[in-house]
Amino acid sequence: MDLGIAGKWALVCGSSKGLGLGCAKALAQEGVNVLMVARGVEQLQESATKIIAGCAHSTGSSVLFCAQDITTQVGRDAVFAMRSDFDIVVTNAGGPPPGDFRDWDREAWIKAVDANMLTPIELIKATVDGMAQRGFGRIVNITSSSVKAPIDILGLSNGARSGLTGFVAGVARSGLAAQGVTINNLLPGVFDTDRIKTMLHSNAQKTGQTVEALADARRKTIPARRFGNPDEFGAICAFLCSVQAGYINGQNVLADGGAYPGTY
Repeated sequence: MDLGIAGKWALVCGSSKGLGLGCAKALAQEGVNVLMVARGVEQLQESATKIIAGCAHSTGSSVLFCAQDITTQVGRDAVFAMRSDFDIVVTNAGGPPPGDFRDWDREAWIKAVDANMLTPIELIKATVDGMAQRGFGRIVNITSSSVKAPIDILGLSNGARSGLTGFVAGVARSGLAAQGVTINNLLPGVFDTDRIKTMLHSNAQKTGQTVEALADARRKTIPARRFGNPDEFGAICAFLCSVQAGYINGQNVLADGGAYPGTY
């Protein structure tokens, strides 16, 4: 299927690895020009180089990268100095650490909200009017399945991402869709990324169980009986950015292998 977005420009945050990288790769495969952003310059450059070698030459897409912390104003200024207009924006920031809410002070909460709620809002604010003027725009916020099914040890993520979800529910219905701009949230369940590996290692140290045993037990809680992979996540993101997805707006799209047990 031709997604109809070849030649568009996309900003993809947190794209040096994991889910963000999967999204950047999928968009480049569709001929989208991509500006990749992440904090670590070496990993980011390596990932951009692989995308260029893997698909950008064949699709004609340009792949640029900017090593900045998108959660800071300095970082956002640097990104928009490279390019000010984008047709597609994929917001993504590493989730805050797990823990007991009794241990989190105000600073921990502010940091979580700043990265996982306020930063996406700032990126939407900086790009959405230009999209509307050009008659096309796609914003996809990578959040978490915990928005639908909160996880007790991920209280920082539950709170910050739920705040973003509420904001998007309103702004996506503010008239932007009539101007060709959609805003949706993409909610990952358990994917084979560094984050799940870190959590498994942490649990292994606490419980004395092996990482393999914990991973196997976690897979058994998922109807698909496996963890997702970043490439299939990227493909979902690319579809939400397509012309065919123009009637999907203000939605929370869950990609979790069927783990969420609810009907709605």
